[in-house]
Amino acid sequence: MKKLLVVVDMQNDFIYGALGSKDAEAIVPAVKELLARAREEGAETVFTMDTHGANYLSTAEGKRLPVPHCIKDTAGWEIIPELSGYSENARRFEKNLFGSIALAEYARDNGYGEIALCGVCTDICVISNAVLLKTYCPETPVTVYARACAGTSPTAHDAALIAMQSCQITQK
Repeated sequence: MKKLLVVVDMQNDFIYGALGSKDAEAIVPAVKELLARAREEGAETVFTMDTHGANYLSTAEGKRLPVPHCIKDTAGWEIIPELSGYSENARRFEKNLFGSIALAEYARDNGYGEIALCGVCTDICVISNAVLLKTYCPETPVTVYARACAGTSPTAHDAALIAMQSCQITQK
């Protein structure tokens, strides 16, 4: 059975930079553990990357969240160094908002028997990608590794996990 591990937005700005948090830093070892296991099991790993331009503050998102982050080709946009051994040859899906339709289409077109997600932020980009994946791959089990995700707050993280459970996305 083909497996896919989706690592959501584990970029410098979300872990250590402009929108970083101690909760996000705390999941790095769990994400590394999942990546190592995926490699051992022969699962494919892909990364999503929040990607904005220099005009970020003039975008709809930038007006609601006026914190420049993940500006393409800056240090904050890069995948965190701790994951570089896993990300350097992996497929990457750049996205300018929360979810990636290209990722969902890729998963659908490649017939995975199982899809798992980890990363940040549980209540924004993880949930958006999980729901898209479930929508495009309705018969495929989609799982979120709760211990390898961090939200904008612990309350928001928990609420997103509950919402995903309602959408038939399981948790480990």
